[in-house]
Amino acid sequence: MGRFHGIGANLAGALLGTVTPFCSCSSIPIFMGFTSAGLPLGVTFSFLISSPMVDLGSLVLLMSIFGIKVAIIYVVLGLVIAVIGGTLIEKLHMEDQVADFIRNSRSSVDIEAPELTVRDRIIYAKDQVTSTLQKVFPYILIGVGIGAVIHNWIPESWIQLVLGSNNSFGVILATLIGVPMYADIFGTIPVAEALLSKGALLGTILSFMMAVTTLSLPSLIMLKKAIKPKLLGAFTAICTVGIIIVGYLFNAIAHLLV
Repeated sequence: MGRFHGIGANLAGALLGTVTPFCSCSSIPIFMGFTSAGLPLGVTFSFLISSPMVDLGSLVLLMSIFGIKVAIIYVVLGLVIAVIGGTLIEKLHMEDQVADFIRNSRSSVDIEAPELTVRDRIIYAKDQVTSTLQKVFPYILIGVGIGAVIHNWIPESWIQLVLGSNNSFGVILATLIGVPMYADIFGTIPVAEALLSKGALLGTILSFMMAVTTLSLPSLIMLKKAIKPKLLGAFTAICTVGIIIVGYLFNAIAHLLV
């Protein structure tokens, strides 16, 4: 990643976040490592935004619920938010807002990697699959449970009133509702499916998913240990505005995606 510069560097960071199956809290230690290694702050934030928000594994599940058009546009817009967010943070020159213990522990990223045989790589891949499944499965169960509650106990009229077409503030409400929650993208998909079946708008649902995965309260509390309030506020504001814009955009073009 150190070889890229400008927008290309932010795009590289965002794409790296896309292929890594991390939730927001898991992405923060990696973000800290990238920052302490001397990578530009904007690049590390592009990674931090895209990693929990966009996941290639979840792309398959999104396609099964919303269709291939919605799934691909969701991924593309997630990358756009990550690239623009990282670029804006870079332009703000807030390097002094990173926690002192991170800035004072600059380390080189040039380390020797051991040679791995094909067998070693297969074993490593198997361990990674097992580890990822163990991390993801509890969130899927939680998401399915919440989805079941929405399906069976919450009246459809309530969902349509709060998140339906008659409420012009539905996207904003969905974003704010998502912040206190904590789940990765896999855990939010069953909830999204339940909301969709109850009549919530597509853009509103996607805004909820983005807010839960990117701006969850536990991850913001963790991030507060790594960056100072001014930078945390800028990160939160940029992500919130981006998520709300994406939500209204999806609602405006939803009829074209059916």
